[in-house]
Amino acid sequence: MPYRVPEPKIFACTQSVELAKNIAKSYGAELGEVLFSRYSDGEFQPSFEESVRGARVFIIGSTNPSSENLMEMLLMLDAAKRASARHITAVMPYFGWARQDRKDKPRVPIGAKLVAKLLEAAGATRIITMDLHADQIQGFFEKPVDHLFASTIFLPYLRSLNLGNLTIASPDMGGSKRAYAYSKFLESDVVVCYKQRKKANIIEHMELIGDVTGKNVVLVDDMVDTAGTLTKAADLMIEKGAVSVRAIATHALLSGNAYEKIENSQLTELIVTDSIPLKKKSDKIRVLTCADLFADVMHRVHHNTSISSKFLM
Repeated sequence: MPYRVPEPKIFACTQSVELAKNIAKSYGAELGEVLFSRYSDGEFQPSFEESVRGARVFIIGSTNPSSENLMEMLLMLDAAKRASARHITAVMPYFGWARQDRKDKPRVPIGAKLVAKLLEAAGATRIITMDLHADQIQGFFEKPVDHLFASTIFLPYLRSLNLGNLTIASPDMGGSKRAYAYSKFLESDVVVCYKQRKKANIIEHMELIGDVTGKNVVLVDDMVDTAGTLTKAADLMIEKGAVSVRAIATHALLSGNAYEKIENSQLTELIVTDSIPLKKKSDKIRVLTCADLFADVMHRVHHNTSISSKFLM
C-alpha cells in the first residue's frame, strides 16, 4: 500500500488570523485551534488544542510592531517544538525588524540577524516570507528560507490596467534593482528618485533621475511606513509632467499620519498586499491578497515539489 503523506497542521498568530484563514481555505485545510491564556500584567501563553506530534506545522504570523507579534511567533514555535512536531515552518508574510540589516553607524544592533537567531532557537526548521527589506537577510539563517516575491501578485494587476506610456519608478536608490526587475517584465522605462534624509522617516531633499513627461508612473517599494517617501515622490513626478502616479508596496505598515498623507497626495492609488491588516479603509488603497501564493508554496513545500516557478524576480 503506497505511503500517504499526512496533511500538515496550520496555525495562526493573533495578528494574522484573517490572512491565515484565507491561506488555510486556499490550501484546502482547516485552521488549527490555539488557546491564548493572558495574565493581568500582559504576559500571554499560547497552547495548541490538538496534537502536533510528528506532524508538519505551519505557523502563520507577520512580525510587524509591536514586539508582542514577534514574541507570539517565538512562543508558538517553542510550543510546537516541545510538542514534538516533526517540521516547524514559520510563515511570516512580513518579516519585521528587517530594516536593521547592517551596522550603519557605531554601537547599533543588527536586529534582523538577532530575529533570525531567535526564530531558529525557538524551533523553526524553515522560514517562508515575502519581499524582505534586504535580500541578504536570508544569509542570517542556517535553516532554509523561501523568499517569495509579491511581483507574482502585482504584475497581473498592473497588466490588467493597460496603462500606456508606462514607466516604473523607484522611490530611492536602494530599490532600483526591484524597479528594473519590474520594468523587464513590463517592458517599460525606469526612473529613480534620489533622496537625502535628516533622520529615519524624515526626508530633507529629493531629486528625480529620468524623464516622466507624459508617462503613467508606477512607484515600486517593499513597504510603506509613514508614506512620506511615496507621497513626496508622487507629488514630484506630477510636478515633472507625469500623467498619473500609482504606487505598489508589499507591506502596508502605514504608521503615524500615513493615511492622511496618502489621501492628500497626487497618488491615483496605492496597491498593497494583506501581509499586514490595514488599520482602516481608504478609497485610495487597493489590497491584493497573498493568501493563494502562500497556500501554493506551503503545499509545494509539504509535498517536496519545486517552488521555483514562484520566483518571477
